[in-house]
Amino acid sequence: MNRTRTFFSALRFSNPLLSNPIPVNRRLLTQVTHFAPVSPYFLLEQSHTCYVGTHQKLYFSSKPSSIVQLLLVNDWSPDLETELENSNPILNHETIIYILKRLDKEPHKAWDFYNWLCKRNEFKPSSPMYSLLLRILVNKDSMKNFWIALRKMKEQGFYIDEETYKTISAIFISEKMKSDEVAFKHFFNRMVEENAMDSVVKSVVNIILEAEWNNEVEKELGNMGILLKDDFVIRVLKELRNYPVKALQFFRWVCKSEGYECNTLIYNAMMRVLGRDDSIEEFWSVLEEMKNAGHEMDIDTYIKISRQFQKSKLIEDAVKLYEFMMDSPFRPSVQDCSMLLRSISASDAPDLSLVKRVVSKYEATGSSLSKAVYDGMHRCLIGAGKFDEAEQIIKDMKNAGHEPDNIIYSQLVHGLCKAMKLEEAREVVNIMEECGCVPDIKTWTILIQGHCAANRVDMALMCLAKMMEKNCNVDADLLDVLMNAFLSERRIDGAYTLLVEMVNKVHVRPWQATFKLLIEKLLGERKIEEALNLLRLMKQHNYPPFAAPFVAYISKFGTVEDAAEFLKALSVKEYPSTSAYVNVFKSFFNEGRFSEAKDLLYKCPHHIRKHPQVGELFGSANTADATA
Repeated sequence: MNRTRTFFSALRFSNPLLSNPIPVNRRLLTQVTHFAPVSPYFLLEQSHTCYVGTHQKLYFSSKPSSIVQLLLVNDWSPDLETELENSNPILNHETIIYILKRLDKEPHKAWDFYNWLCKRNEFKPSSPMYSLLLRILVNKDSMKNFWIALRKMKEQGFYIDEETYKTISAIFISEKMKSDEVAFKHFFNRMVEENAMDSVVKSVVNIILEAEWNNEVEKELGNMGILLKDDFVIRVLKELRNYPVKALQFFRWVCKSEGYECNTLIYNAMMRVLGRDDSIEEFWSVLEEMKNAGHEMDIDTYIKISRQFQKSKLIEDAVKLYEFMMDSPFRPSVQDCSMLLRSISASDAPDLSLVKRVVSKYEATGSSLSKAVYDGMHRCLIGAGKFDEAEQIIKDMKNAGHEPDNIIYSQLVHGLCKAMKLEEAREVVNIMEECGCVPDIKTWTILIQGHCAANRVDMALMCLAKMMEKNCNVDADLLDVLMNAFLSERRIDGAYTLLVEMVNKVHVRPWQATFKLLIEKLLGERKIEEALNLLRLMKQHNYPPFAAPFVAYISKFGTVEDAAEFLKALSVKEYPSTSAYVNVFKSFFNEGRFSEAKDLLYKCPHHIRKHPQVGELFGSANTADATA
C-alpha cells in the first residue's frame, strides 16, 4: 500500500486538483457484497482440505476464485472430483462462466470441469456457456472435445450465434485448420437450416423493427403464441444488437410477460446490447436494476463490454464498470486491469485521476501490485509527461522485486521523444546497457522513429549505426520508418541508397509496401533505372510484380529500351506472360506512340510477335492509323 501512496503523492504534487480523494460513484454499488481480500491460491473462509497421494495437498473454498486455483494447480482425478462433490459449491451461471473463463488457457481442464458439471442434477447448460466452452476448445490439442461439445450443444437444442461462429472460424483460419474450418461451416449452415426457431426469431425482429413500440406491437407479439425460453430471448436480443432502444423495449415486454421471469442469462444478454456509446444511460440504469434484482454480471459479459467501452473511447465508463466488477465475486484479472490502464494511457493527455481509481480498487481487494500494473501506471505517467513521477514508479517497482525491462524503458524513450527530449531519450538507451538490460529492436525503433518525427533524420541514422554496432538486427518495420522519414524530406536518393544497402549488405527483407512506395517516388522523379532495380529486388524476395506505375510511366516518358528492361524484370522465367507485353503495347498506342510500339515488337521473342492477340492488336492499330 505504501507504494501506491507514493504514486498518489506524486500525482497530487504534480496536480493540486488531485489533492483530495476522488469520490467514487457508489450509486450502483449499494447492493454489492464486500468480500475479504483473496489470496493468490485459496480463500481460507469456508475452506476444506484433502490429500491426494502422499505429496499433493488440496485447499478448497466454495468461492469462485478458489475453485479456479484448485483446478489450475491439480490434475483431474477421482479425489479432486470427490472433493468438489463434498464441498457443495453454489455453481450458478455467473460462477460457471467465471471458472470457464479463467480456464481458457487450459482446454482439457475446462472440458473435465464441464463434464463434471453435466453429472450434477441441478446443472442447466445455456447457450452462452456452450459458446464460451467452444471458444476454449478451439485448439489443435482439444479438437476431439470441441466436436463432442458441438454435438451436445445441438442435441440439447442450443444454437451457435453468428458472433461465436465468426470467432471460431477466424481461429481455424489463423491456425491453418482448413478441414475443421470447412466442417464447422457445414455444421453451422445445417444448424441454421434445421432450426425451426430461426424463422420465428426473424419474424419477431421484423415486427419490432417495422414500427415504433406501442400496444399494437405488443399485441401482435402476444398473438404469435411464442413460447418464451431463454435461448429464444437471447437470440432476439442479439439480432437487435444494433438497435439498443428497441432491444430494451422487447426486454421490458418479455420481463412482464406472464409465466416468464428475467434471469441472470437474460440480463447479461441485455447488458451486452446496451454496452455502447448511444445507449450508455440505459446501460447504467439496467445494470443498477439487475443488481437490485440479485443478479450478477458474468465475467465474459464484462470483458466484452469493457473492451467495447475502451474501443469507443468511453474510458471513464470502462473505469466505472471495472470498479463495479471488482466489488463483485467475479473480479477481473490483473490482465484486465493492465489492459484498462493501457487504454487510459492511449489518450493524448491521460487522465491520472482514472489511473488512481483503477489502482486504488485493485489494491483494495488485497492484491499486491504486479509487474503489469506497474507497467500500466508508468505508461500513463509518461503519456502525461510526468517524468519525475514515472521515475519514482520505477524505484517503487524495483523495491517490490520487479526489475525494469525493455517494456518500461521503451515507454520512457517514447515519452521523451514525444516531448522532444531527444538527448534524454538517447541517454536512456545508455542507462539500459549499464543496467544490463539490452535494448531490443523495439526500443531502438521507438528511439529512431522519435528522431524521424522530429525531423532529425541524420541523428536517426547515427542511432541506427550504433544499434548495428551492438549487433541488433534491422527489421522491415525499422527500415519502413526510415524510408518514410527520408521521403517526407524529399530525400529520395538517400532513401533508395539506404534500402539497397540494407537489402544487399544486411539482408533485410523490406515490406512489399515499402518497395511500392519508393518505386512510385522514384518514377515521379523519372529515375527509371533505380525503380527497375527495386523491381528486380522485389522479384528476388518473391513479391508479386508491381507493374502498373511502370506501364504508366513508360508509355509517357520511357524509351523502347526501358520497356524491354521492364518486361525482362517482370518474371522469374525467361519471358513474362503475353498479357504483360499486350499491356505495354496498348499503353504506347493510348499515348499515340505507334513507332515505339512497333520498335518494341521487333525486340520481342518470336512467340510474342506471332501471337494472335498481338497480331490482332497491331492490325487494329494499323487500321486506325491509316484511317486517321
